[in-house]
Amino acid sequence: MTSTTPPASPIDGAALLDEVEAFHRRFNVFPTEAAHVAVVLWDAHAHLLDCFESTPRLAFLSPEPGSGKSRALEIVETLVPHPMAAVDASAAALFRAVSGVDGQRPTILFDEIDTIFGPKAGDNEQLRGFINAGHRRGKVMYRCVGDGANQTVQAFPSYTAVAVAGLGSLPDTILTRSVIIRMRRRARNEKAEPYRSRLHEKEGFALRDRLAAWAEQVSEQVSGAWPEMPEGVTDRPADVWEPLLAVADAVGGHWPRRARDACLELVKASQVNDKGSIGIRLLTDLRDHVMTGIDRLPTIAILDRLNALDDAPWADFNGKPLDSRRLSRMLSEYVTADGAPVTSRNIKTGGGVLKGYYAADLYDAWQRYCPPLPESPLLPLPEGENAV
Repeated sequence: MTSTTPPASPIDGAALLDEVEAFHRRFNVFPTEAAHVAVVLWDAHAHLLDCFESTPRLAFLSPEPGSGKSRALEIVETLVPHPMAAVDASAAALFRAVSGVDGQRPTILFDEIDTIFGPKAGDNEQLRGFINAGHRRGKVMYRCVGDGANQTVQAFPSYTAVAVAGLGSLPDTILTRSVIIRMRRRARNEKAEPYRSRLHEKEGFALRDRLAAWAEQVSEQVSGAWPEMPEGVTDRPADVWEPLLAVADAVGGHWPRRARDACLELVKASQVNDKGSIGIRLLTDLRDHVMTGIDRLPTIAILDRLNALDDAPWADFNGKPLDSRRLSRMLSEYVTADGAPVTSRNIKTGGGVLKGYYAADLYDAWQRYCPPLPESPLLPLPEGENAV
């Protein structure tokens, strides 16, 4: 008579995620309810990476030290599979860790990420490339291995979960692949339980093991999931949130609703705080602050207005104010509705003819690249004589 091992009892995923959230709340004061939801879903998704086409980066960022970023990463470390602290790890070490033969793909945790990508840290293009490539399943990075003339090209898998914490911001290519939690110092009325690893990490490890067991039970269900995205969440934000919404749908309960509310809130916040590339920032400032209600404006007036904006980089752009040559070079990267590069044109003024830019020439780029206005859609004005 052969004995069979009875199947494990189904795990209540919603109740388990409630416990994970309660564990975070003991030690972390996150800025919003949406942040709590996103972090818990991220913890769970790390146990299901092979079910998804991509894995979002989790970024705890703040403008000042003492905002709880490192503690947040410390709690995450107890809840995810095979955590690997990577404060000073080289790109080569990470390549080999992720492609290791033991099958234990690490969850990589970068604390003090500003020392890697901050203004004084240099480019670190290999690490940036590793973090970017590892966002998508199946992506590899090619490196030469061997000595001297005996080198060969080897493909290193890079798909793995990555969480980071640091001051300031991140390169745009990483930000757009991230769930961004903007941490802040605790207010006097906000309390958190002191975390002591020798006392509390066993509780986190127990939750981690239960998350792993739950993941085994739902992996087939999650692999075939196509979660419904909230209205307006498309393209890269949809890539970022799809795994987290799939986890929420798998556990059920109140998590699908909370996940979609959090998705909308954090995606909107990221669009407000991060204006994309410097070119998109220029286009957006021209539309929202410089040429509002104006169909044309001389270059000299445009520069005066841009350089006078308080919360903008133009007055100290690479060490000096933005000038007409750099303005022309930046705008020429974009095209009009007819497909011609945006260039300055003659504008008649009371004092003669000056070079400047027309709103009609910028309209197509505004529509394609700038975040939507909350008001009615922007329409090009007729070419009248209302230049300032």
